[in-house]
Amino acid sequence: MTQATVTSAPKPRLLTLETTLILIGIIGLILAPFYFYPVFLMKVLCFALFACAFNLLLGYTGILSFGHAAFFGGAAYFTAHAVKEWGLPTELGILVGVLGATILGLIIGFFAIRRQGIYSTMITLALAQMFAFFCLQASFTHGEDGIQGVPRGYLLGFIDLNQPLNMYFFVLAVFLLGMFIIWRIINSPFGMILKSVRENEPRAISLGYSVARYKLAAFVMSAALTGLAGGLKAIVFQFATLTDVSWQMSGEVVLMTLLGGIGTLVGPIFGAGLVAALENYLATSEFPVTVITGIIFMVCVLVFRRGIIGELYASRLGKRLASKPDN
Repeated sequence: MTQATVTSAPKPRLLTLETTLILIGIIGLILAPFYFYPVFLMKVLCFALFACAFNLLLGYTGILSFGHAAFFGGAAYFTAHAVKEWGLPTELGILVGVLGATILGLIIGFFAIRRQGIYSTMITLALAQMFAFFCLQASFTHGEDGIQGVPRGYLLGFIDLNQPLNMYFFVLAVFLLGMFIIWRIINSPFGMILKSVRENEPRAISLGYSVARYKLAAFVMSAALTGLAGGLKAIVFQFATLTDVSWQMSGEVVLMTLLGGIGTLVGPIFGAGLVAALENYLATSEFPVTVITGIIFMVCVLVFRRGIIGELYASRLGKRLASKPDN
């Protein structure tokens, strides 16, 4: 009984640390557009939601997908087409993008979960590349030109999203909603089962869980939330292009998640902000941004093997355990 108490004691304090970081982050995000360029902040929020949705699959289920750009870019295309060509309101256009990404996630996930490790990863990459080729050839995507001039429209029919602050707080609200959904998933009994599958899949099978169904459900949820980020991105920047469905985009979200820390709620947000800031502020530099990003990634892999935020959590946990007297 004493040992169980000692083992579980640090958990509330770690949750307090994460809660504190979240509260500080929310306050900072509310004040941020008055001090920083709103479009850049919206880009960070879109990619942060993208990274957190990806982390739901990798960090909490243990499935590495190298094809998440299909859901992100696919939703961007679906949303842009629905808003521009069909004349749907912005919120309905984003829901169309989420629905399209969900269907793609169901299809790709159906094949990917039937293999493990590198084989599953390569299936996601192959199917995502097939979808990217489809986007290149399909008429509604306009090929290499993409869908441009996407109207932001009016939220609920009267809030002008062409105003930067209105658009920013709409994106912030959707981001917080997405983060709340992710938080509820990972802290629910369903999330506990996903973690058990990640840690010891044969053990989860022996306990009677249908692992394939849980994996597919996690894949579809991750794809839907990724689609939410992709639809938002199309509205913010008012275009959808082949870059959104390229394999480089899939690699970029893996980088964001690993830099921040897989299996943490805050880590992917930090990683997305770091990568987006590097791309934004070094875009005019003569030194290639990809080289700098690669150097930072190598340093983080060597020094922060759990990611920057992941190492912070691990160090606090270690200190708490070390400070407990032996019983």
